[in-house]
Amino acid sequence: MTNVYDQANALESALRQSDEFLQMQDLYKKVNEDETSKKLFDEFRELQMTLQQKQMQGEELLEEDIQKAQSSAQEIENDENIKGLMEAEQKMSQLIQDLNRVIMKPIEELYEINNQ
Repeated sequence: MTNVYDQANALESALRQSDEFLQMQDLYKKVNEDETSKKLFDEFRELQMTLQQKQMQGEELLEEDIQKAQSSAQEIENDENIKGLMEAEQKMSQLIQDLNRVIMKPIEELYEINNQ
């Protein structure tokens, strides 16, 4: 019998060696090496976490929160280092979604068989 955890560890290793991860790693380094990019990126992430916490706690987002988020997103879009990192994150996210579909396939097939 195959040890699923051994396979998961092998997948983790493969992800670390993937082009998508290596590109993200390189771009993240560039963001952190540029003082302006790092400051913008840290502020953006902090704002995101604050807004997510508010939503999770059922708090209504104020117009001020929305405007601040939009303004921050615009600044991020204008920073080439961060923009590149976010594009790389999207590619990595797509890869993880694809892998999740593969991983979930046996369960989906099981329920399909039982529902027919």
